[in-house]
Amino acid sequence: MIEFQFQTTPRIACQRGAISTLGTIAREFGVKHAFLVTDSGLHKAGVTASAIEALRRAQVEVTVFSDVLADPPEATIVNASDIARQTGVDGVIGFGGGSSLDTAKLVALLVRTPQAMGDIYGVGAARGPRLPLIQIPTTAGTGSEVTPISVVTTPGDEKKPVVSPLLLPDFALLDCELTVGLPPAVTAMTGVDAMVHAIETLTTHLKKNPLSDLLALQALKMLYDHLPRAVDTGSDLDVREQMLLGSLFAGMAFANSSVGAVHALAYPLGVRYHVPHGLSNSLMLPHVLRFNLDTAQAIYARMGRAIQPNLASASEAESANTFVDAVCRLVAGMPYAQRLRDVNVKQDSLAMLANDVMNIRRLLVHNPREIEHEEALALYQAAF
Repeated sequence: MIEFQFQTTPRIACQRGAISTLGTIAREFGVKHAFLVTDSGLHKAGVTASAIEALRRAQVEVTVFSDVLADPPEATIVNASDIARQTGVDGVIGFGGGSSLDTAKLVALLVRTPQAMGDIYGVGAARGPRLPLIQIPTTAGTGSEVTPISVVTTPGDEKKPVVSPLLLPDFALLDCELTVGLPPAVTAMTGVDAMVHAIETLTTHLKKNPLSDLLALQALKMLYDHLPRAVDTGSDLDVREQMLLGSLFAGMAFANSSVGAVHALAYPLGVRYHVPHGLSNSLMLPHVLRFNLDTAQAIYARMGRAIQPNLASASEAESANTFVDAVCRLVAGMPYAQRLRDVNVKQDSLAMLANDVMNIRRLLVHNPREIEHEEALALYQAAF
């Protein structure tokens, strides 16, 4: 008997130029004064202009908060919530990458139901209700538009999640035209992040379910097939759209299963060295794949056959090895740093990073092969 529950964003629109309908969508949720959460780079570059124009055209007042930082600090979220409360907004729109979307989720919650950040970390601790929440991703990476998770950097430099169905947005709007301006390196980092979501969804042995597996396999194929072209030819809307959908499917999948050791090992790199999340994942992915190969051979073989149908008649071992080799080659071809030393990680800090990982058991337990301090240190050494 198969028993599982599956939750995701109830309304999703994927349409080129859909940003022009944002005002109408906001009005459907009763929003008259929207709080647009984004980062300064997007706002200064004018990428938010179409969203603001669409809202104003529908007579929706807009307050823009453009101070989102990568790996959003707790203080930024509290500040944004205070500003939103003071300006009397009645709806929140996240616009940008994962950090903006994660910040928007918590602002929508904290404005409507004030509570201390320290009280809501973990699973199911947050109280509701929240304000209406619309999410608009401008990167194909985190899938935050369809997840009930927001990851925060605490004052103690830890990454802690808030996990609650309350954080599932009301509406996810996917418009690939908003992603055309992404630089190749950012396209690559975020795309690999989405691939890791798919891979780790499929390899978790604790919360697997048929629907998340189905979505993750489809996401993996879409992302593997289109990421190199998205990096090389960023103006191709067909490719950009496939990446956005692949990221969405991967987000839906891991939100209902879990990620694992790649993410666990990546988090200390972000906290200690401020390495972008997608790049941190990419730096650790090849080494975790090889570490897990024997234990996860059957599922790696399944993934190998998904991305290379010519493996249909190949042995399990050949398919699994081919999968690992193919993903490692793809990562090696991305236009960014490939070793920890290349992002200024110090060799004498590897033991400290391994210590940090031991505090992220919530993710490590989802890895198909057990990881203790010795194994974590060896993985960092391999990546160095």
